Amino acid sequence: MDYISQDVVKLIVALVMGAILGAEREYKTKAAGFRTVILIMVGSTLFTIVSCIMGGDRDPARVASNIVTGVGFIGAGAIFKEGNFVKGLTTAAVIWISAAIGMSIGIGSYEFAVVSLVIVLAVLLGFSWFQNIIDKSNVYRVYRITIVGNQASKIDELNAVFIHHKVRAKCINHAKRSNDIVILSYSVKGPEKNHEHLVKEFYSNSLIDSFDV
Repeated sequence: MDYISQDVVKLIVALVMGAILGAEREYKTKAAGFRTVILIMVGSTLFTIVSCIMGGDRDPARVASNIVTGVGFIGAGAIFKEGNFVKGLTTAAVIWISAAIGMSIGIGSYEFAVVSLVIVLAVLLGFSWFQNIIDKSNVYRVYRITIVGNQASKIDELNAVFIHHKVRAKCINHAKRSNDIVILSYSVKGPEKNHEHLVKEFYSNSLIDSFDV
């Protein structure tokens, strides 16, 4: 009965720790939210316990190693493409680390599990401001620009505008509507403030007939 009571404690610990991590995902309205993270952590803890019981003196890692494979399928379901961006990678990583924490609880390594949970929460909650700084320093946008008139000279002027505002621009599409009208698509990377100055320039510059972002 001793091992049964210990295993029940492990499941309760997994429930509590899963709820803490899941609450953060639910607060940010992510695909894998409160209940999902709890179930993943409790499930991985249960599989680890069962693998240890079934393994006995033999290698119990066979069942436990398959947890990683199973969690990989769940994590893949959280990843999706939206426009030019891939989203859900952080949520997939949370699913993956939740299973790892659950496995730590399953083998009775509570201190290791607690430290891991603290590190994960520190990354998810404390590093957001740092990520915002990085994101703002290199913003990616696609500009669709319409120019009318002498194409060659205006394209050269447009390239000069990009250089002036210190952004990296690459023409990804060149479409002709008529002899005088050309629609250009540029992928542009640079600091957010430089994009703001670039947009102001586009509004006031006569070489651009119209544009959208």
